[in-house]
Amino acid sequence: MWAWLREIYSEPLFWLFPVAGWAIGVVSFLAFALPLTWLAWKQPAWAEPYRIQARKTGRRSVVGPALWHIVRNNAVLGVVTVAAWPLLRLSNVHAGPLPAWWVIVLQLLFFVLLDDFLFYWMHRGLHESKWLFKNIHATHHRIMTPWAVTGHYMHPVEYVLTGTVMLIGPLLVGAHVVTLYLWVVLRQWEAAEGHAGYDFPWSPTHLMPFSDGATHHDYHHAKVKGNYAGFFPWTDAAFGTLCEGYAEHRTR
Repeated sequence: MWAWLREIYSEPLFWLFPVAGWAIGVVSFLAFALPLTWLAWKQPAWAEPYRIQARKTGRRSVVGPALWHIVRNNAVLGVVTVAAWPLLRLSNVHAGPLPAWWVIVLQLLFFVLLDDFLFYWMHRGLHESKWLFKNIHATHHRIMTPWAVTGHYMHPVEYVLTGTVMLIGPLLVGAHVVTLYLWVVLRQWEAAEGHAGYDFPWSPTHLMPFSDGATHHDYHHAKVKGNYAGFFPWTDAAFGTLCEGYAEHRTR
């Protein structure tokens, strides 16, 4: 058994798949979240028209605890990811020849749609179960007016569940590690932007048809109930879980 473990943890794909994927997730989130948090800290006049919520008070105090959650949650996720390698290596995620660009694009689109749908049900479940909300998800809802750095401010169990949901798409299609890296970066952008507190019309998220950008998830933090999806509002619209007043808010 020990000889087998030494062998599989020496495989090049171990370093290219779970280790590099985890590291890229940490670095990309900080690369997105820290500048957006600095913007929210400074509150420049030019950005005020794009502020989603009017509430400004008490937000600087979340930065320190949010950084601690980032360190703790990514440490936990790193341990879980490394421990899961005996199972992850059985997937078809690979470092072979790079697929055609259009294959990468289609796979990324599939990952976005699948993650959004699965995240919706996971997130909704965390709200509809009183025990799960009180003991796990309530940590994330300490934040009512989010800054980007609070994108990872959550219970470690929720963080691991979110990372697991994110990984299902690449595991299903047997993605190339480069495609996986691109998806991790895209998903970390969504996590940072969704908590940034601003909805800029030039955000790359608005290039996705039907996306409401940062507003959809920010409104969830303000109202708590509803708007459970991550990227798009259509799952909430289909299952009747849009936040009360959200349609009117978007119209305004």
